[in-house]
Amino acid sequence: MNQNRLLRNTQVQLGNNEKETTMNEIFEFIINSRRAFIQLVDSLSIEQLNKIPDGYNNNIIWNFGHIVVSTQTLCYVRTGILADTSTVKFNEFYKKDTRPTYTVTEQEVAELKKLALESIGKIKDDYTNGHFSSITPFVTSTYGVELKSIEEVLTTTVGHDNVHFGYALALKKLI
Repeated sequence: MNQNRLLRNTQVQLGNNEKETTMNEIFEFIINSRRAFIQLVDSLSIEQLNKIPDGYNNNIIWNFGHIVVSTQTLCYVRTGILADTSTVKFNEFYKKDTRPTYTVTEQEVAELKKLALESIGKIKDDYTNGHFSSITPFVTSTYGVELKSIEEVLTTTVGHDNVHFGYALALKKLI
């Protein structure tokens, strides 16, 4: 009987280790994707980052700022961990359904680049420390899919970040 209990405990531990490995891979993928986006941002002038091509609603820096604020909002606010977006810097300028209304400065670009990586580090730390163990499930407004766990939210983040990186790459060809 003790052997059966040991076997069950080992299986649970293996399951948790596999989950931990998968989540580490997801966090690493998000960081690497953001580093690629930062390389794109660094390769362009402030004028190019702010340029809105004819017939378009946004620019490269808006797409970058949007991923920075969206991930924080999805992870902390939509899940019910935080009550509102007041702690999400730049949210009012880059949230869903906004568009550029001013010329972004070099200083703001630098802050966004820093936040792009630091915010994921904070989310990873909070994940590791169990802050997301109980979330309020929510339906995404874009895809209409219910996200029931932080793992699902972070997996969605991977796709969302890369959609906007793709938009930025396409916009680069037009500026």
